[in-house]
Amino acid sequence: MVRETSSHLKSIFTVLRCRYQRVISTFVLLMLSWQVAIADDLDLTSATIVELNAAMDADALDSEMLVRMYLTRIEAYDKQGPAINAVLTMNPNAIAEAQALDQERLSQGRRSPMHGIPVVIKDNLDTADMPTTAGSFMLKGSLPPDDAFVVKKLRDAGAIILAKLNLSEFASGDASNSIGGEIGNPHSDSRSPSGSSGGTGAAIAAAFASVGLGTDTGGSVRMPSSANGVVGLKTTHGLLSRDGVVPLALSFDTVGPMARSVTDIAIALGVMTGIDTADASTEKSEGRFATDYRQYLDADALAGARIGVARVFMKGDAEVDWVVETALQSMRDAGAEIIDVEFPQWLLESRGEFYRAIRYPEFRAQIADYLATLSPEYPKSLDDLIARAMQLTASREDGSIPNPSRWALMLEENKSTGLDSYQYTAVLDHALPLIRATIQGLLDAENLDAIVYPTSPTPADLLESPPRGSVSAGSGESPVILANLSGFPDIIIPAGFTSRGLPVTVSFLGPAFSEPALISLGYSLEQRLQAIRLPHRTPALPGETISY
Repeated sequence: MVRETSSHLKSIFTVLRCRYQRVISTFVLLMLSWQVAIADDLDLTSATIVELNAAMDADALDSEMLVRMYLTRIEAYDKQGPAINAVLTMNPNAIAEAQALDQERLSQGRRSPMHGIPVVIKDNLDTADMPTTAGSFMLKGSLPPDDAFVVKKLRDAGAIILAKLNLSEFASGDASNSIGGEIGNPHSDSRSPSGSSGGTGAAIAAAFASVGLGTDTGGSVRMPSSANGVVGLKTTHGLLSRDGVVPLALSFDTVGPMARSVTDIAIALGVMTGIDTADASTEKSEGRFATDYRQYLDADALAGARIGVARVFMKGDAEVDWVVETALQSMRDAGAEIIDVEFPQWLLESRGEFYRAIRYPEFRAQIADYLATLSPEYPKSLDDLIARAMQLTASREDGSIPNPSRWALMLEENKSTGLDSYQYTAVLDHALPLIRATIQGLLDAENLDAIVYPTSPTPADLLESPPRGSVSAGSGESPVILANLSGFPDIIIPAGFTSRGLPVTVSFLGPAFSEPALISLGYSLEQRLQAIRLPHRTPALPGETISY
Protein backbone atom coordinates (compact mmCIF):
# COMPACT_ATOMS: atom_id res chain seq x y z
CA MET A 1 0.00 0.00 0.00
CA VAL A 2 2.80 2.40 0.96
CA ARG A 3 4.74 1.37 -2.13
CA GLU A 4 1.68 2.04 -4.35
CA THR A 5 1.11 5.45 -2.73
CA SER A 6 4.77 6.37 -3.23
CA SER A 7 4.62 5.35 -6.90
CA HIS A 8 1.45 7.37 -7.39
CA LEU A 9 3.00 10.45 -5.81
CA LYS A 10 6.08 10.04 -7.96
CA SER A 11 3.93 9.98 -11.08
CA ILE A 12 2.10 13.12 -10.01
CA PHE A 13 5.42 14.86 -9.31
CA THR A 14 6.76 13.83 -12.72
CA VAL A 15 3.69 15.24 -14.50
CA LEU A 16 3.89 18.49 -12.54
CA ARG A 17 7.61 18.81 -13.24
CA CYS A 18 7.10 18.36 -16.97
CA ARG A 19 4.28 20.86 -17.01
CA TYR A 20 6.35 23.29 -14.93
CA GLN A 21 9.31 22.93 -17.26
CA ARG A 22 7.05 23.63 -20.25
CA VAL A 23 5.73 26.74 -18.52
CA ILE A 24 9.27 27.87 -17.73
CA SER A 25 10.41 27.19 -21.28
CA THR A 26 7.46 29.10 -22.73
CA PHE A 27 8.13 32.00 -20.35
CA VAL A 28 11.81 32.07 -21.31
CA LEU A 29 10.97 32.04 -25.02
CA LEU A 30 8.50 34.86 -24.53
CA MET A 31 11.10 36.86 -22.62
CA LEU A 32 13.71 36.28 -25.33
CA SER A 33 11.23 37.31 -28.01
CA TRP A 34 10.37 40.42 -26.03
CA GLN A 35 14.06 41.24 -25.65
CA VAL A 36 14.67 40.80 -29.38
CA ALA A 37 11.74 43.09 -30.11
CA ILE A 38 13.18 45.66 -27.72
CA ALA A 39 16.63 45.33 -29.30
CA ASP A 40 15.17 45.88 -32.77
CA ASP A 41 13.17 48.98 -31.92
CA LEU A 42 14.58 51.88 -33.92
CA ASP A 43 14.28 55.36 -32.47
CA LEU A 44 14.75 57.94 -35.21
CA THR A 45 16.20 60.58 -32.90
CA SER A 46 18.99 58.35 -31.58
CA ALA A 47 19.57 55.74 -34.30
CA THR A 48 23.00 55.53 -35.86
CA ILE A 49 23.49 55.05 -39.59
CA VAL A 50 24.38 51.42 -38.83
CA GLU A 51 20.99 50.96 -37.16
CA LEU A 52 19.17 52.74 -39.97
CA ASN A 53 20.80 50.40 -42.48
CA ALA A 54 19.84 47.39 -40.37
CA ALA A 55 16.21 48.51 -40.40
CA MET A 56 16.38 49.01 -44.18
CA ASP A 57 17.91 45.56 -44.61
CA ALA A 58 14.99 44.14 -42.60
CA ASP A 59 12.48 45.96 -44.87
CA ALA A 60 11.16 47.89 -41.88
CA LEU A 61 12.39 51.21 -43.28
CA ASP A 62 13.38 52.72 -46.58
CA SER A 63 14.98 55.98 -47.60
CA GLU A 64 11.69 57.59 -48.60
CA MET A 65 10.21 56.87 -45.16
CA LEU A 66 13.36 58.22 -43.53
CA VAL A 67 13.28 61.45 -45.53
CA ARG A 68 9.60 61.96 -44.73
CA MET A 69 10.24 61.45 -41.00
CA TYR A 70 13.00 64.05 -41.00
CA LEU A 71 10.84 66.44 -43.03
CA THR A 72 8.13 66.07 -40.39
CA ARG A 73 10.58 67.04 -37.66
CA ILE A 74 11.78 70.04 -39.65
CA GLU A 75 8.20 71.14 -40.27
CA ALA A 76 7.35 70.80 -36.57
CA TYR A 77 10.38 72.51 -35.09
CA ASP A 78 12.28 74.71 -37.54
CA LYS A 79 9.87 77.52 -38.38
CA GLN A 80 7.13 76.52 -35.92
CA GLY A 81 7.18 75.45 -32.28
CA PRO A 82 10.57 76.48 -30.87
CA ALA A 83 11.44 77.96 -34.30
CA ILE A 84 15.04 76.78 -34.39
CA ASN A 85 15.49 78.45 -37.79
CA ALA A 86 18.34 76.15 -38.75
CA VAL A 87 17.21 75.63 -42.36
CA LEU A 88 17.70 78.09 -45.20
CA THR A 89 16.77 75.97 -48.24
CA MET A 90 15.05 72.59 -48.55
CA ASN A 91 15.89 70.19 -51.36
CA PRO A 92 12.64 70.03 -53.38
CA ASN A 93 13.74 66.75 -54.97
CA ALA A 94 14.63 64.93 -51.75
CA ILE A 95 11.68 62.50 -51.84
CA ALA A 96 12.18 61.70 -55.53
CA GLU A 97 15.89 61.09 -54.90
CA ALA A 98 15.02 58.82 -51.98
CA GLN A 99 12.60 56.81 -54.14
CA ALA A 100 15.25 56.34 -56.83
CA LEU A 101 17.82 55.25 -54.26
CA ASP A 102 15.35 52.79 -52.75
CA GLN A 103 14.88 51.20 -56.18
CA GLU A 104 18.62 51.07 -56.69
CA ARG A 105 19.10 49.43 -53.28
CA LEU A 106 16.59 46.74 -54.22
CA SER A 107 18.07 46.05 -57.64
CA GLN A 108 21.79 46.57 -57.08
CA GLY A 109 22.42 46.83 -53.35
CA ARG A 110 23.65 49.90 -51.54
CA ARG A 111 26.59 51.95 -52.78
CA SER A 112 27.94 52.60 -49.30
CA PRO A 113 26.68 52.89 -45.71
CA MET A 114 25.49 56.39 -46.69
CA HIS A 115 23.11 55.04 -49.36
CA GLY A 116 19.75 56.76 -48.91
CA ILE A 117 20.88 58.60 -45.77
CA PRO A 118 19.77 62.27 -45.50
CA VAL A 119 22.51 64.83 -44.87
CA VAL A 120 22.17 68.54 -44.07
CA ILE A 121 24.95 70.93 -45.00
CA LYS A 122 26.06 74.43 -44.13
CA ASP A 123 25.10 76.94 -46.80
CA ASN A 124 28.67 77.83 -47.68
CA LEU A 125 29.22 74.51 -49.49
CA ASP A 126 28.33 74.63 -53.17
CA THR A 127 25.37 72.69 -54.51
CA ALA A 128 24.59 72.96 -58.19
CA ASP A 129 20.87 72.31 -57.63
CA MET A 130 20.30 74.63 -54.65
CA PRO A 131 21.49 78.19 -53.98
CA THR A 132 24.68 78.77 -52.00
CA THR A 133 24.39 82.10 -50.18
CA ALA A 134 26.96 81.96 -47.37
CA GLY A 135 24.14 83.47 -45.32
CA SER A 136 24.23 86.80 -47.16
CA PHE A 137 21.45 88.67 -48.95
CA MET A 138 24.14 89.70 -51.42
CA LEU A 139 24.37 86.10 -52.72
CA LYS A 140 20.65 85.35 -52.60
CA GLY A 141 19.66 82.87 -55.31
CA SER A 142 23.25 82.21 -56.39
CA LEU A 143 23.58 78.84 -58.12
CA PRO A 144 27.25 77.79 -58.31
CA PRO A 145 28.50 75.96 -61.39
CA ASP A 146 28.82 72.55 -59.68
CA ASP A 147 28.85 70.69 -56.37
CA ALA A 148 31.64 71.10 -53.86
CA PHE A 149 34.03 68.14 -53.92
CA VAL A 150 32.80 66.74 -50.60
CA VAL A 151 29.16 67.22 -51.61
CA LYS A 152 29.77 65.25 -54.80
CA LYS A 153 31.49 62.52 -52.79
CA LEU A 154 28.44 62.28 -50.53
CA ARG A 155 26.06 62.11 -53.47
CA ASP A 156 28.25 59.50 -55.18
CA ALA A 157 28.02 57.44 -51.98
CA GLY A 158 24.22 57.61 -52.19
CA ALA A 159 23.58 60.31 -49.60
CA ILE A 160 20.68 62.75 -50.03
CA ILE A 161 21.38 66.44 -49.46
CA LEU A 162 18.18 67.22 -47.56
CA ALA A 163 18.73 70.91 -46.82
CA LYS A 164 21.14 73.84 -46.82
CA LEU A 165 21.56 75.32 -43.35
CA ASN A 166 21.71 78.70 -41.69
CA LEU A 167 25.09 80.05 -40.59
CA SER A 168 27.02 83.10 -39.54
CA GLU A 169 27.28 85.39 -42.55
CA PHE A 170 30.32 84.44 -44.63
CA ALA A 171 31.12 81.95 -41.85
CA SER A 172 32.18 84.56 -39.31
CA GLY A 173 30.57 86.45 -36.44
CA ASP A 174 27.38 85.81 -34.47
CA ALA A 175 24.94 82.99 -35.25
CA SER A 176 22.82 85.15 -37.54
CA ASN A 177 22.93 86.66 -41.01
CA SER A 178 21.20 89.03 -43.41
CA ILE A 179 19.24 86.40 -45.32
CA GLY A 180 18.09 83.90 -42.70
CA GLY A 181 18.20 85.82 -39.45
CA GLU A 182 19.05 84.44 -36.04
CA ILE A 183 19.53 80.72 -35.37
CA GLY A 184 18.06 79.21 -32.20
CA ASN A 185 19.52 76.71 -29.74
CA PRO A 186 17.21 73.68 -29.34
CA HIS A 187 18.29 73.30 -25.71
CA SER A 188 17.38 76.84 -24.62
CA ASP A 189 15.51 79.75 -26.16
CA SER A 190 17.81 82.18 -24.36
CA ARG A 191 21.11 80.72 -25.60
CA SER A 192 23.07 80.94 -28.83
CA PRO A 193 23.84 77.83 -30.93
CA SER A 194 27.23 79.49 -31.57
CA GLY A 195 28.82 80.04 -34.95
CA SER A 196 29.58 79.81 -37.60
CA SER A 197 28.09 76.34 -38.24
CA GLY A 198 25.26 77.14 -35.84
CA GLY A 199 22.56 75.86 -38.17
CA THR A 200 24.31 72.51 -38.50
CA GLY A 201 24.80 72.17 -34.75
CA ALA A 202 21.16 73.03 -34.03
CA ALA A 203 19.81 70.80 -36.81
CA ILE A 204 21.77 67.75 -35.70
CA ALA A 205 20.86 68.29 -32.04
CA ALA A 206 17.19 68.53 -33.05
CA ALA A 207 17.53 65.36 -35.18
CA PHE A 208 16.70 66.97 -38.53
CA ALA A 209 19.08 64.51 -40.24
CA SER A 210 21.60 61.80 -39.47
CA VAL A 211 24.70 63.80 -40.37
CA GLY A 212 25.55 67.42 -41.04
CA LEU A 213 28.51 69.25 -42.55
CA GLY A 214 30.11 72.37 -41.17
CA THR A 215 33.28 74.27 -41.88
CA ASP A 216 35.90 75.24 -39.32
CA THR A 217 38.31 78.16 -39.70
CA GLY A 218 38.51 79.32 -36.10
CA GLY A 219 36.25 76.90 -34.19
CA SER A 220 33.18 76.93 -36.40
CA VAL A 221 32.48 73.19 -36.23
CA ARG A 222 33.51 72.77 -32.62
CA MET A 223 31.84 75.70 -30.87
CA PRO A 224 28.38 74.84 -32.33
CA SER A 225 28.98 71.16 -31.51
CA SER A 226 29.59 72.19 -27.92
CA ALA A 227 26.71 74.70 -27.66
CA ASN A 228 24.26 72.15 -29.10
CA GLY A 229 25.69 69.04 -27.43
CA VAL A 230 26.62 66.94 -30.47
CA VAL A 231 29.74 65.21 -31.80
CA GLY A 232 31.88 67.23 -34.20
CA LEU A 233 35.19 66.75 -35.95
CA LYS A 234 37.56 69.50 -37.02
CA THR A 235 39.59 67.56 -39.58
CA THR A 236 43.31 67.82 -40.27
CA HIS A 237 44.04 70.62 -42.73
CA GLY A 238 44.21 68.84 -46.08
CA LEU A 239 42.21 65.73 -45.17
CA LEU A 240 39.02 66.97 -46.87
CA SER A 241 38.87 69.14 -49.97
CA ARG A 242 37.65 72.75 -49.72
CA ASP A 243 36.92 73.00 -53.45
CA GLY A 244 33.48 74.57 -53.77
CA VAL A 245 33.50 75.98 -50.23
CA VAL A 246 33.05 79.74 -49.82
CA PRO A 247 36.49 80.62 -48.36
CA LEU A 248 37.16 82.46 -45.14
CA ALA A 249 40.91 81.78 -44.94
CA LEU A 250 42.30 78.83 -46.85
CA SER A 251 45.31 78.47 -44.53
CA PHE A 252 42.83 77.48 -41.82
CA ASP A 253 39.62 76.41 -43.61
CA THR A 254 38.53 72.81 -43.09
CA VAL A 255 35.32 70.84 -43.67
CA GLY A 256 34.07 68.63 -40.85
CA PRO A 257 31.17 66.27 -40.12
CA MET A 258 28.78 66.76 -37.19
CA ALA A 259 26.47 64.03 -35.87
CA ARG A 260 24.76 62.54 -32.83
CA SER A 261 27.35 59.75 -32.52
CA VAL A 262 31.00 59.05 -33.19
CA THR A 263 29.86 56.10 -35.30
CA ASP A 264 28.13 58.42 -37.75
CA ILE A 265 31.14 60.75 -37.82
CA ALA A 266 33.33 57.79 -38.79
CA ILE A 267 30.97 56.65 -41.54
CA ALA A 268 30.48 60.09 -43.09
CA LEU A 269 34.18 60.97 -42.94
CA GLY A 270 35.24 57.87 -44.85
CA VAL A 271 33.18 58.62 -47.95
CA MET A 272 34.51 62.19 -48.26
CA THR A 273 38.29 61.66 -48.15
CA GLY A 274 40.51 61.59 -51.21
CA ILE A 275 42.98 63.64 -53.25
CA ASP A 276 41.37 66.53 -55.12
CA THR A 277 43.38 68.15 -57.91
CA ALA A 278 41.35 71.33 -57.39
CA ASP A 279 42.61 71.65 -53.80
CA ALA A 280 46.37 71.26 -53.44
CA SER A 281 46.11 70.95 -49.65
CA THR A 282 44.71 67.43 -50.07
CA GLU A 283 48.07 66.28 -51.40
CA LYS A 284 49.21 66.27 -47.77
CA SER A 285 46.74 63.46 -47.08
CA GLU A 286 48.13 61.05 -49.67
CA GLY A 287 48.76 57.71 -47.97
CA ARG A 288 47.35 59.09 -44.69
CA PHE A 289 43.60 58.96 -45.16
CA ALA A 290 41.15 56.08 -44.79
CA THR A 291 37.97 55.35 -46.69
CA ASP A 292 36.34 53.54 -43.77
CA TYR A 293 36.93 54.90 -40.29
CA ARG A 294 34.53 52.44 -38.64
CA GLN A 295 37.48 50.13 -38.06
CA TYR A 296 38.69 52.57 -35.41
CA LEU A 297 35.54 52.43 -33.26
CA ASP A 298 37.21 50.82 -30.24
CA ALA A 299 35.30 50.94 -26.96
CA ASP A 300 38.48 50.00 -25.06
CA ALA A 301 40.74 52.60 -26.67
CA LEU A 302 41.16 54.57 -23.43
CA ALA A 303 42.79 51.62 -21.69
CA GLY A 304 46.50 52.41 -21.56
CA ALA A 305 46.10 55.76 -23.34
CA ARG A 306 48.11 58.76 -22.21
CA ILE A 307 45.91 61.85 -22.23
CA GLY A 308 47.16 65.36 -21.55
CA VAL A 309 44.78 67.86 -19.96
CA ALA A 310 45.15 71.59 -20.61
CA ARG A 311 43.76 73.06 -17.40
CA VAL A 312 44.69 76.56 -18.53
CA PHE A 313 41.37 76.56 -20.41
CA MET A 314 39.34 75.72 -17.31
CA LYS A 315 38.19 78.04 -14.49
CA GLY A 316 35.71 79.77 -16.79
CA ASP A 317 32.63 78.22 -15.19
CA ALA A 318 32.37 75.98 -12.12
CA GLU A 319 29.71 73.70 -13.63
CA VAL A 320 31.61 73.25 -16.88
CA ASP A 321 34.72 72.40 -14.86
CA TRP A 322 32.76 69.82 -12.84
CA VAL A 323 31.52 68.06 -15.97
CA VAL A 324 35.03 68.08 -17.46
CA GLU A 325 36.43 66.57 -14.25
CA THR A 326 33.83 63.79 -14.39
CA ALA A 327 34.90 63.04 -17.96
CA LEU A 328 38.55 62.93 -16.89
CA GLN A 329 37.66 60.54 -14.06
CA SER A 330 35.79 58.34 -16.50
CA MET A 331 38.94 58.20 -18.62
CA ARG A 332 40.95 57.17 -15.57
CA ASP A 333 38.39 54.52 -14.73
CA ALA A 334 38.77 53.20 -18.28
CA GLY A 335 42.51 52.81 -17.75
CA ALA A 336 43.84 56.06 -19.20
CA GLU A 337 46.66 58.01 -17.59
CA ILE A 338 45.86 61.71 -17.25
CA ILE A 339 48.83 64.12 -17.34
CA ASP A 340 48.58 67.88 -16.83
CA VAL A 341 50.23 69.80 -19.67
CA GLU A 342 51.03 73.47 -20.18
CA PHE A 343 51.15 75.41 -23.41
CA PRO A 344 53.91 78.04 -23.63
CA GLN A 345 52.79 81.45 -22.44
CA TRP A 346 53.98 83.12 -25.65
CA LEU A 347 51.61 80.89 -27.63
CA LEU A 348 48.64 81.62 -25.38
CA GLU A 349 49.27 85.36 -25.55
CA SER A 350 49.95 85.59 -29.28
CA ARG A 351 47.53 83.09 -30.77
CA GLY A 352 44.87 85.69 -31.51
CA GLU A 353 47.30 88.02 -33.28
CA PHE A 354 48.73 85.19 -35.35
CA TYR A 355 45.24 84.06 -36.31
CA ARG A 356 44.02 87.48 -37.42
CA ALA A 357 47.27 88.17 -39.32
CA ILE A 358 46.31 85.30 -41.64
CA ARG A 359 42.51 85.29 -41.48
CA TYR A 360 41.78 88.90 -42.42
CA PRO A 361 44.04 89.32 -45.48
CA GLU A 362 43.19 85.88 -46.83
CA PHE A 363 39.46 86.57 -46.75
CA ARG A 364 39.90 89.82 -48.66
CA ALA A 365 41.88 88.08 -51.41
CA GLN A 366 40.19 84.69 -51.52
CA ILE A 367 36.55 85.78 -51.39
CA ALA A 368 37.20 87.63 -54.66
CA ASP A 369 38.44 84.38 -56.22
CA TYR A 370 35.21 82.65 -55.23
CA LEU A 371 32.96 85.52 -56.33
CA ALA A 372 34.60 85.42 -59.75
CA THR A 373 33.00 81.99 -60.32
CA LEU A 374 29.46 83.36 -59.88
CA SER A 375 27.08 85.01 -62.33
CA PRO A 376 27.77 88.64 -63.31
CA GLU A 377 25.00 90.12 -61.13
CA TYR A 378 26.78 89.15 -57.91
CA PRO A 379 29.53 91.16 -56.14
CA LYS A 380 33.08 90.51 -57.31
CA SER A 381 35.19 91.79 -54.41
CA LEU A 382 35.13 92.65 -50.72
CA ASP A 383 34.74 96.30 -51.75
CA ASP A 384 31.59 95.34 -53.65
CA LEU A 385 30.23 93.41 -50.66
CA ILE A 386 30.76 96.39 -48.36
CA ALA A 387 29.14 98.78 -50.84
CA ARG A 388 26.03 96.61 -51.14
CA ALA A 389 25.86 96.03 -47.40
CA MET A 390 25.74 99.76 -46.81
CA GLN A 391 22.56 99.95 -48.87
CA LEU A 392 20.65 97.70 -46.45
CA THR A 393 19.87 99.73 -43.33
CA ALA A 394 16.43 98.28 -42.53
CA SER A 395 14.56 95.04 -43.12
CA ARG A 396 13.09 94.61 -46.59
CA GLU A 397 10.00 92.85 -47.92
CA ASP A 398 12.13 90.03 -49.34
CA GLY A 399 13.26 89.16 -45.80
CA SER A 400 16.72 90.69 -45.97
CA ILE A 401 17.80 92.23 -42.66
CA PRO A 402 20.83 94.30 -41.59
CA ASN A 403 23.80 92.52 -40.04
CA PRO A 404 26.01 95.41 -38.84
CA SER A 405 28.36 93.37 -36.64
CA ARG A 406 29.51 91.16 -39.55
CA TRP A 407 29.70 94.04 -41.99
CA ALA A 408 31.75 96.10 -39.55
CA LEU A 409 34.20 93.20 -39.47
CA MET A 410 34.42 93.43 -43.27
CA LEU A 411 35.84 96.91 -42.87
CA GLU A 412 38.59 95.48 -40.66
CA GLU A 413 39.24 92.70 -43.16
CA ASN A 414 39.43 95.24 -45.95
CA LYS A 415 42.07 97.28 -44.11
CA SER A 416 44.33 94.27 -43.63
CA THR A 417 47.69 93.83 -45.30
CA GLY A 418 48.12 92.06 -48.63
CA LEU A 419 49.26 88.48 -49.12
CA ASP A 420 52.67 89.78 -50.17
CA SER A 421 53.23 91.86 -47.02
CA TYR A 422 55.92 90.94 -44.52
CA GLN A 423 53.30 90.87 -41.72
CA TYR A 424 51.41 88.10 -43.51
CA THR A 425 54.34 86.10 -44.88
CA ALA A 426 56.26 86.18 -41.58
CA VAL A 427 53.34 84.55 -39.74
CA LEU A 428 52.58 82.13 -42.57
CA ASP A 429 56.18 81.02 -43.13
CA HIS A 430 57.53 81.14 -39.59
CA ALA A 431 54.89 81.49 -36.86
CA LEU A 432 52.55 78.73 -38.06
CA PRO A 433 55.35 76.13 -38.48
CA LEU A 434 56.61 77.15 -35.02
CA ILE A 435 53.17 76.55 -33.52
CA ARG A 436 52.88 73.15 -35.22
CA ALA A 437 56.32 72.13 -33.99
CA THR A 438 55.55 73.34 -30.46
CA ILE A 439 52.26 71.43 -30.11
CA GLN A 440 53.76 68.34 -31.75
CA GLY A 441 56.73 68.61 -29.38
CA LEU A 442 54.41 68.81 -26.37
CA LEU A 443 52.60 65.66 -27.53
CA ASP A 444 55.87 63.84 -28.19
CA ALA A 445 57.64 64.93 -25.00
CA GLU A 446 54.92 63.40 -22.82
CA ASN A 447 54.20 60.54 -25.26
CA LEU A 448 50.58 61.69 -25.41
CA ASP A 449 47.83 60.21 -27.55
CA ALA A 450 45.86 63.47 -27.36
CA ILE A 451 45.35 66.64 -25.34
CA VAL A 452 41.94 67.17 -23.73
CA TYR A 453 40.36 70.50 -22.84
CA PRO A 454 36.83 71.94 -22.48
CA THR A 455 35.70 72.88 -25.99
CA SER A 456 34.11 75.95 -24.48
CA PRO A 457 35.12 77.00 -20.95
CA THR A 458 31.60 78.38 -20.44
CA PRO A 459 28.10 77.23 -21.47
CA ALA A 460 26.43 78.56 -24.63
CA ASP A 461 26.28 82.36 -24.68
CA LEU A 462 23.13 84.30 -23.85
CA LEU A 463 21.42 85.66 -26.97
CA GLU A 464 20.77 88.97 -25.24
CA SER A 465 24.46 89.65 -24.92
CA PRO A 466 26.39 87.76 -27.61
CA PRO A 467 30.17 88.01 -27.35
CA ARG A 468 31.70 90.96 -29.14
CA GLY A 469 35.13 90.81 -27.56
CA SER A 470 38.24 88.75 -27.82
CA VAL A 471 36.82 85.45 -26.56
CA SER A 472 34.19 84.94 -29.26
CA ALA A 473 34.54 81.97 -31.59
CA GLY A 474 36.79 82.84 -34.49
CA SER A 475 38.48 85.77 -32.78
CA GLY A 476 41.62 83.79 -32.13
CA GLU A 477 41.39 83.84 -28.34
CA SER A 478 39.31 80.72 -27.68
CA PRO A 479 40.93 77.33 -26.87
CA VAL A 480 39.86 75.77 -30.15
CA ILE A 481 42.04 78.12 -32.20
CA LEU A 482 45.17 76.04 -31.54
CA ALA A 483 43.87 73.32 -33.85
CA ASN A 484 43.45 75.87 -36.65
CA LEU A 485 46.87 77.47 -36.18
CA SER A 486 48.53 74.04 -36.21
CA GLY A 487 46.24 72.38 -38.77
CA PHE A 488 45.71 69.51 -36.32
CA PRO A 489 42.46 67.55 -35.87
CA ASP A 490 40.13 67.98 -32.90
CA ILE A 491 37.12 65.81 -32.02
CA ILE A 492 34.33 67.02 -29.73
CA ILE A 493 32.54 64.61 -27.39
CA PRO A 494 29.45 65.47 -25.30
CA ALA A 495 30.37 65.05 -21.63
CA GLY A 496 27.26 66.16 -19.72
CA PHE A 497 25.05 69.08 -18.81
CA THR A 498 24.94 72.00 -16.43
CA SER A 499 22.17 72.36 -13.85
CA ARG A 500 20.25 74.47 -16.39
CA GLY A 501 20.41 71.74 -19.01
CA LEU A 502 23.13 73.30 -21.15
CA PRO A 503 25.54 70.91 -22.90
CA VAL A 504 29.21 70.61 -22.00
CA THR A 505 31.75 68.92 -24.27
CA VAL A 506 35.41 67.98 -24.21
CA SER A 507 37.86 68.19 -27.10
CA PHE A 508 40.56 65.69 -28.03
CA LEU A 509 43.37 67.45 -29.92
CA GLY A 510 45.87 65.22 -31.70
CA PRO A 511 48.70 65.49 -34.26
CA ALA A 512 48.15 65.78 -38.00
CA PHE A 513 46.10 62.95 -39.56
CA SER A 514 45.45 61.32 -36.18
CA GLU A 515 41.71 61.04 -36.92
CA PRO A 516 41.83 57.24 -36.39
CA ALA A 517 43.21 57.65 -32.86
CA LEU A 518 40.85 60.52 -32.02
CA ILE A 519 37.85 58.56 -33.28
CA SER A 520 38.92 55.60 -31.12
CA LEU A 521 39.39 57.72 -28.00
CA GLY A 522 36.22 59.70 -28.60
CA TYR A 523 34.17 56.57 -29.19
CA SER A 524 35.54 54.96 -26.04
CA LEU A 525 34.58 57.98 -23.92
CA GLU A 526 31.21 58.34 -25.66
CA GLN A 527 30.32 54.74 -24.82
CA ARG A 528 31.13 55.33 -21.16
CA LEU A 529 29.40 58.70 -20.76
CA GLN A 530 26.37 58.33 -23.06
CA ALA A 531 25.87 62.09 -22.64
CA ILE A 532 23.90 63.01 -25.77
CA ARG A 533 20.28 63.95 -25.08
CA LEU A 534 17.47 65.02 -27.39
CA PRO A 535 16.72 68.67 -26.55
CA HIS A 536 13.52 69.14 -24.54
CA ARG A 537 12.36 71.79 -27.01
CA THR A 538 12.44 69.29 -29.90
CA PRO A 539 11.06 66.04 -28.41
CA ALA A 540 10.31 62.84 -30.27
CA LEU A 541 7.18 62.91 -32.42
CA PRO A 542 4.56 60.15 -32.80
CA GLY A 543 5.59 57.49 -35.28
CA GLU A 544 9.33 57.93 -34.86
CA THR A 545 9.85 54.49 -33.32
CA ILE A 546 9.92 51.53 -35.70
CA SER A 547 9.72 47.96 -34.38
CA TYR A 548 10.90 45.07 -36.50
